[in-house]
Amino acid sequence: MAADRIALHGVSARGHHGVLDFEKRDGQPFLVDVTMWCDLERAGRSDDLGATVNYAEVADAVVARITGPSFDLIERLAEVIADDVLRHDLVESVEVVVHKPEAPVGQPFTDVQVSVQRANAAHVAIALGSNLGDRGQTLGAAVQALRELPGLTVMAVSSLVETDPVGGPEQPPYLNAVAVGRATQPPAELLAALHHIEADHGRTREVRWGARTLDLDLLQYGTPGGSREVVSDDPALLLPHPRAHERAFVLVPWSDADPEATLRMGPGDGGIRPVADVLTDLDRSGVRPGPEWEQP
Repeated sequence: MAADRIALHGVSARGHHGVLDFEKRDGQPFLVDVTMWCDLERAGRSDDLGATVNYAEVADAVVARITGPSFDLIERLAEVIADDVLRHDLVESVEVVVHKPEAPVGQPFTDVQVSVQRANAAHVAIALGSNLGDRGQTLGAAVQALRELPGLTVMAVSSLVETDPVGGPEQPPYLNAVAVGRATQPPAELLAALHHIEADHGRTREVRWGARTLDLDLLQYGTPGGSREVVSDDPALLLPHPRAHERAFVLVPWSDADPEATLRMGPGDGGIRPVADVLTDLDRSGVRPGPEWEQP
């Protein structure tokens, strides 16, 4: 871990996080401390803002989380703030401390705080699809398998969408979703693990673009333009996915799972664009809201 660090203490705002009804209704103050470990040598030698983390942007993101949608637990608030900070490739690890000084403890106290420490890794996006059998159950089991995969931290999963098949023989409609997370294993190992999960659910590959019980595609590995990005034209490991930017059934759930996601427009240097912007250029008529996720 880098010895250099940036510390941001006491970012405060009023939020509505808590289990009790009055906490969600009335709100209360929250304070957050963020410590980021980074290699700051280039910034120190160059005096270039692009070589460091803009702590004003981090503070804005923290306040947006405090004042945003309500969570029951401050553990969850700390987790999503850590995920936001780790979007910066320069950050090697982060500690987030959430203070809740007016928590309904029922006894005299000065502060309640939750602290989480998280390490950074390559940001990945994984597309899920199924159009055979109990599609919702299959995708739910696949998400659980992803959560249990060593070396992969699932940060968010989109809502389900139902989509008309694109290409291939006549077949039933799909349920699709996208999961985003952080991966420590190399991309080839991650892709092999995805294929193993597919096989566990009866996936076969006899017909190109044919119906399948489960399809897991590695859309990208690493933030486009970042230090951890892997771009590959190896037929066994095409990164980013060569057709993701053309598919509304991928970009609709991807934008839902990560509204700030960006993608490289093909395996070569096709430029980098926000997923939400690319989606505006596509026909979404074959993509519609799917069912709610089934509870495990």
